[in-house]
Amino acid sequence: MKFPVYMDYNATTPVDPEVLNEMLPYFCEQFGNASSANHRFGWTAEEAVSRARKQTADLINASPREIVFTAGSTEANNISLKGVAELYSESGNHIITCTSEHKAILETCEYLASRGFDITYLEVDSDGMIDTEELKKSITDRTILVSIMAANNEIGTLQPVEEIGKICRERKVLFHTDATQAVGKIPVDVEKMKIDLMSISAHKFYGPKGVGALYVKSKNPRVNFTKQMHGGSQEKGMRGGTLNVPGIVGMGKACEISRREMAKEIEKHTAYRDRIIDALLKIDDVYLNGHRTERITNNINISIGKINIESLLGDLKDIALSTGSACTSASAAPSHVLSAIGREDDLARCSLRISFGRFTTDEEINYLLEKLITSIQKLRVESPEFQISK
Repeated sequence: MKFPVYMDYNATTPVDPEVLNEMLPYFCEQFGNASSANHRFGWTAEEAVSRARKQTADLINASPREIVFTAGSTEANNISLKGVAELYSESGNHIITCTSEHKAILETCEYLASRGFDITYLEVDSDGMIDTEELKKSITDRTILVSIMAANNEIGTLQPVEEIGKICRERKVLFHTDATQAVGKIPVDVEKMKIDLMSISAHKFYGPKGVGALYVKSKNPRVNFTKQMHGGSQEKGMRGGTLNVPGIVGMGKACEISRREMAKEIEKHTAYRDRIIDALLKIDDVYLNGHRTERITNNINISIGKINIESLLGDLKDIALSTGSACTSASAAPSHVLSAIGREDDLARCSLRISFGRFTTDEEINYLLEKLITSIQKLRVESPEFQISK
């Protein structure tokens, strides 16, 4: 077993060796610009991009022409919200999102609000789920877009995407979902879920960093947006800039592998997830953040009461974990996601996100549980607050 043990797969994933092997020729041998239409180097690059476009589309049940390659989900989120807002501004100025979204959505909404757009932020319940009845009530004749993420990046909760899509389609409102944490891990079908725009990032499912995609529905309805990246006619004029051919090739291969391995990985990761949750919830003052079952299969987010979180992190130096909030400072604000689900500040500041993936082993899961449980128990003995409460 290698140290430190990596348990932060929701932050990023290692590139799959198959993905790396697929990418390597496009750095030094087949290095052409995919827009160079007059020689074989360009043709080879364009063929590789077309293949990756189909691989990406196949993973989400889309058409290759509906895939726009980007630098990642943050760019795709910005294109979706700003591009739709600008193009449809004469039809309406109202956008609906929710309080637990990623900052890439929330900050973009703040920007649009400063430009005169009306933003509604739906509340989420204690599991991080929106109320679809509240969504229905919030839609007006001025609503042009709903943006609700598929799977929360901190607490893993899965929103009822298919139901949201149905509501939006019936009300003739565009539906965008930030599916960064969902695509490649769980089945996502843009047709079945009635998704109009969707953001994807390759590095969340064993592809390279710096490349992603935006799904843009091409018919019934055909979705358009105002171009946000100027300076070229690439991607059918929707996103200018020289294409990152090696990255796009890697993303395509990562999509192909995820499609092939998904069922097996869901079964493996669900078993890991449930085992860890069951073990940790047996400890006093440990609380699960997010829905117990309606969550991505590789995510656990817990809050630990009556403990010094800095001491716990120091005790777990040989395990790569993510804090659910910026909790290394006593004055740090708690996670907005944990605040949104009603977690008290003290508990929100003392949270951990555990996430595993394709290369996680049984041995590593065993080590995580043994080390984490032992550390919590040891620090509790040393905690006057916990002893008093007992």
